[in-house]
Amino acid sequence: MSAENELSGSARDAVQAGSISGGVHFHDHATRPDGSGGRVPRQLPADVRGFVNRSAELNQLNAVLPGEDGTPLVVSVCLIAGTAGAGKTSLALRWAHRVQERFPDGQLYINLRGYDPGEPVTAREALHRFLSALGVPAPGIPDDPEAASALYRSLLADRRVLIVLDNAATVAQVRPLLPGNSHSLTVVTSRGRLSGLAIRDGAHRLTLGTLPEPEAVALLRAVTAGYRPEDDTGKLAELARLCARLPLALRIAAERAATHPHLTLDDLIADLRDESALWDALSTGDEDEAEAVRTVFAWSYRSLPPEAARLFRLLGLHPGREFGIGATTALAGTPARRTRQLLDILVGAHILEQTAPDRYEFHDLLRAYATDQAQHDETPEDRRAALCRLLDWYLHAAAGAAEWIQPAERPLPLTPPLEGVIPPAFENYDQAVDWSEREHATFLPLIRSAEAAQEDRYAWLLSDVLWSAKAPSATIHDWLVAGGIGVRAVRRLGNRLGEARLLDYLGMGHMKLHALTESRHCHEAALTVWRELGDHRGEAESLNLLGLTGSPQSGDGGLLADHLGRCPAGGRPARGRACLVPARCHTPPATGQPQP
Repeated sequence: MSAENELSGSARDAVQAGSISGGVHFHDHATRPDGSGGRVPRQLPADVRGFVNRSAELNQLNAVLPGEDGTPLVVSVCLIAGTAGAGKTSLALRWAHRVQERFPDGQLYINLRGYDPGEPVTAREALHRFLSALGVPAPGIPDDPEAASALYRSLLADRRVLIVLDNAATVAQVRPLLPGNSHSLTVVTSRGRLSGLAIRDGAHRLTLGTLPEPEAVALLRAVTAGYRPEDDTGKLAELARLCARLPLALRIAAERAATHPHLTLDDLIADLRDESALWDALSTGDEDEAEAVRTVFAWSYRSLPPEAARLFRLLGLHPGREFGIGATTALAGTPARRTRQLLDILVGAHILEQTAPDRYEFHDLLRAYATDQAQHDETPEDRRAALCRLLDWYLHAAAGAAEWIQPAERPLPLTPPLEGVIPPAFENYDQAVDWSEREHATFLPLIRSAEAAQEDRYAWLLSDVLWSAKAPSATIHDWLVAGGIGVRAVRRLGNRLGEARLLDYLGMGHMKLHALTESRHCHEAALTVWRELGDHRGEAESLNLLGLTGSPQSGDGGLLADHLGRCPAGGRPARGRACLVPARCHTPPATGQPQP
């Protein structure tokens, strides 16, 4: 989510453009106005309240629109480029809401997170979400990115749709999402120039800079209106200069001024100058705008109550794009009620965005700053303890969801949750799926964080459990990466049972992608482990899965059917799949289980 916005209105009512949940939102899928069926996605986040300035830029965007008679667009791609914090998302969303009626077949929006500290959203993932929003059922979405992109272009061929691709880092993220017709318009925001879009795709580039001083002062006045006496224009100009006239920094500084109405501007400016001196001593001075933003962050951070400041920096350890109350409570090790109070303090200081009643996220610059503060202000022991509580919460939550989503899978025996970790309790399938859908973008970054922290136990357990807790809309590609991490981790631990389970899951994942050779190799490796352990049930399941890959024989040369005759599943489908030879299922299952 980008928080690069310029806002006005009362300080308590001003919100950040782009305050959305980390995924794509399916707000209202009506049918198409021409009666041809299909969904009409309405995915734009809420309009920006109290938007000020940028009139010239809005007029430039208006110039690309065709007449209202449905004639083709002047250009089909608009790129809004500019420095971090300049208000690119704010401008794009304000304009999109103004012109959305010109695109009767809907609006698509996604935050590509190209500059987040974690992994950006890939074009493949974005296509999966867009195709779902356009009414394609999950089984009908191609796994191959080129095929998915072709289907996407086909669906949009005769439609007039507005597509907003926020926070793109590379042309490769964008190009597969271009609709390819002259009636739909794509608006891209990026900190880079993305010259390839202009050269090959004819994109119209609009470069957004810092605000002129009068507009920066107007923004400060707008945010503080009703909370402070009329401040001196010259002193507001000085405050704006200390913020490098960047809308993001201006908004944070203005909120600080609004919440301290009895402090003079001289005092506020002096405080900010002190922080600036601190950053000057630590930096080379080559990045004036970035240093100004970090100065404002430090100014705001140091004004927080100690508990809120601690939560802010611990949230920098959360690898996901967004987070909820439960995960935050585990991370902080505080009671849920107190955690919510501290989150409210951070939201009130405008250094955290609330995207839903219990969902929050950072601007990527603030996330980076929080992570930096965690490295400096938290001991290695405290950082590791907080990360383990977070990993433990997700592990037990995912295990609970898996019991509803894939009840036929053999569950892992887990140790009780760590102290202070209270995973959610799911009462039915729908609750479990809702949680998995909401959190699935966090799973892979979480497993990567476990591996980076050398928490191999959590890396393999999460990989295993998440196979069964996958969201129905999730693609298999991400889990294959997670499964590979899990196999490396479980081998380092020497846990052979866990290794065999993950190898079979990897084989099934490759099977879903029709990669039969890779699938066969995984199942053969799993079969070897099951036989070493004397686990006849695992052996039979691997043999069954090998049969599904088309392997004619088992590893020792015997006919596959002869070995499948020992299937211990009693003729029942192994892990929910059809058994090839159910007639001779008499061997009792092995009692061994992987030890977490």
